[in-house]
Amino acid sequence: MITINTIEEIVFGNKEFSITNSQREEVIKSYEFLKEFSEKKVIYGINTGFGPMAQYRINDEDLIDLQYNIIRSHSVGAGKALEDKYVKAAMIARVGTQLCAKSGVHIDLVELLVKFINKDIVPYIPEHGSVGASGDLVQLAHIALTLIGEGKVMYKGKWRSSGELLKDLNIKPLDIYIREGLSVTNGTSVMTGISSINIIHSKRLLDWSILASVLMNEIASSYDDFMSETLNEARNQDGQKFIAERLREISKDSSCMSDRQSDLYKQERGEAIFEKKVQPYYSLRCVPQILGPIYETIENAVRVVENELNSASDNPIVDYKTENVYHGGNFHGDYISFEMDKLKIGITKLVMLLERQINYLYHDRINGILPPFLNKGVLGLNYGMQAAQFTATSTTAECQTLSNPMYVHSIPNNNDNQDIVSMGTNSALLTKKVIENAYQVMSIHFMSLVQAVDCLGISDKLSSKTKYVYDEIRSIFPDFIEDNPMYEQIQEVSNYLENNRLL
Repeated sequence: MITINTIEEIVFGNKEFSITNSQREEVIKSYEFLKEFSEKKVIYGINTGFGPMAQYRINDEDLIDLQYNIIRSHSVGAGKALEDKYVKAAMIARVGTQLCAKSGVHIDLVELLVKFINKDIVPYIPEHGSVGASGDLVQLAHIALTLIGEGKVMYKGKWRSSGELLKDLNIKPLDIYIREGLSVTNGTSVMTGISSINIIHSKRLLDWSILASVLMNEIASSYDDFMSETLNEARNQDGQKFIAERLREISKDSSCMSDRQSDLYKQERGEAIFEKKVQPYYSLRCVPQILGPIYETIENAVRVVENELNSASDNPIVDYKTENVYHGGNFHGDYISFEMDKLKIGITKLVMLLERQINYLYHDRINGILPPFLNKGVLGLNYGMQAAQFTATSTTAECQTLSNPMYVHSIPNNNDNQDIVSMGTNSALLTKKVIENAYQVMSIHFMSLVQAVDCLGISDKLSSKTKYVYDEIRSIFPDFIEDNPMYEQIQEVSNYLENNRLL
């Protein structure tokens, strides 16, 4: 079974992808069945045209050309190239479909895709082209184009002609046997691959956000009962309870948090107005309630995407066990589209939480303990991190706009053959953009957090986990008094957060 962890190990950990002998045998059985079954029968995409052209029968002498034609005719994507990690994940997802042994393809196709994955041969795939209904026809055609030795690929940091590279590496391009052209282009593999990477990054963002929220409350010297087990168990929501448990685990050896029992319950307080807030702002104390649903959304996305990674998502479905070929719509991307819409809404809400926490740190009349904009210089002459808030706020606003759903934006096309479509790849790509934005805002947030710690001089009182991250960020972004450009450090911290897991 291919899992999100499988994708992470191969794409980020450079682990080789392998298939078993039993999987290979199943693919061969499917192919051998289709080879015999398809003789003298009308089967879509084998001896008919594609889409609304399915009513036209194809002559026997043209059947191989038919398969090449769908690859070449559908290589019409536009926009910038998808980054390597998304393309590799898409190829893994495509192998997952073929390993279901319900496509009737020759084993050569599976083995060639595995070679591309393991040798880091990355096909050129433009971002734009899929409506997510017959799957990712356009983007998958660009993968198929490189498999037949046409188009271009990224190899060792350079774009190369696929045909020339395959010749140099002594790799034989794909031959067409029965329906390899249709099968490799038809399905949800690109949207599923992108979604897999989105989930990996969403998990990391959530972890960083939990730690950032602990550090926020350490800076504010918050009462720690907002994360207490008793309080959070009182609400029957699993995600909330999970987040609260993580907050407690990260903060357990902190000396910065306040205890409500000793401060407000065990001694008489006679003040008419309390200097320290009895309850902090929502962006500090409602972290379990805000991040809990996001955690559950990510976990549900894992379930749906892993199901898709191990599904036959092309058409028709070839089943050698029942000795039949079934025509339907397993290529329709609604499952992925809906999950990515929900995920990008969740990550946008996470970004909104970060932005509000940044505002708390910068607004001296709200926090009451920090200089305006964490400015350690001369007020008026120096500006601290004032301008960084502009970037965080504008990027958050963009996420809010991007989080509008694609799932309900169907546009009929293809002579109305595709009269309702999923837009799943668009949804996955928009989620990808929201995640990229989230890392930028998260970068500014962590830079602000460590500056706030130094404004208060409390680095030695932090929990061991927040202190570790404080030291890591400070190694990239040193304490400062005089104004300096920060754009390079914002990118460096963003790279650190993106490429490191919080363990």
